[in-house]
Amino acid sequence: EDCFYSIITARKIAETFNTVVVVLSDANLATSQQPFPRPVFAETWLAPPVDQSAVDEGTKPYDWDPVTGLARRLVPGQPHGMHTLTGLAHDRASRVAYDPEINEEAIHHRSLKLAALQKTLKTPPVFGGDSGDLLVIGWGSTKGAIEEIVERLREEGHQVSSMHLTFLQPMPAGIKEIMQRFRKVMTIEANWCDRLEDEIIDETNRRYSALALLLRARYLVDIDCWSEVKGQPTKPGTLYRVIREKLEKERRKT
Repeated sequence: EDCFYSIITARKIAETFNTVVVVLSDANLATSQQPFPRPVFAETWLAPPVDQSAVDEGTKPYDWDPVTGLARRLVPGQPHGMHTLTGLAHDRASRVAYDPEINEEAIHHRSLKLAALQKTLKTPPVFGGDSGDLLVIGWGSTKGAIEEIVERLREEGHQVSSMHLTFLQPMPAGIKEIMQRFRKVMTIEANWCDRLEDEIIDETNRRYSALALLLRARYLVDIDCWSEVKGQPTKPGTLYRVIREKLEKERRKT
């Protein structure tokens, strides 16, 4: 169900912010089947009508807004909107340009668009308590298994919660503040990470999984990780064992 609505959201983001949207998936999401209530069609799913009204003569196709980096999209056939799509570095008039200042200006405004998008994103909800001993963060197909085990562990009295990320770049505001309310944070995902049990692996050469590495770099928070890459969905029983071991390991440290 989330996959269905995610594609609609991706298209709306691409059109609103004139930017490329990459939808990440994994084998489990790509091949799984799940019944869900038939969606009720909404007009908001459709692309808005294409505005082909004439623009003022001299309008620049990349007249970037200084705050948001956005520019009005001119479409083929729009009166006074004729311009060349270069695929190369260009100025505001879409002319090929290799000037250092122009190149930096274009990249600057593309980055501003991501910042403008980030301002529209909501902080992801926390499943479980708002604070505690351990926060488990996942993305993609791990959500169901993680939440099942978090619920089970909380029934056993453990202060563990989870958070599922939908947007990875840019990330919504508030994530760092959520992580700071927990004693420890770890990610669980279907990407490889080295295991400290291996004799040659230590903190100086360990490969972290992709999400853990991204979160550590962005928020400067010490985040552990666990992953499994067997080409199959991670089983809830496996996650139960992994998270229990993490909780007990941290308890022994105290």
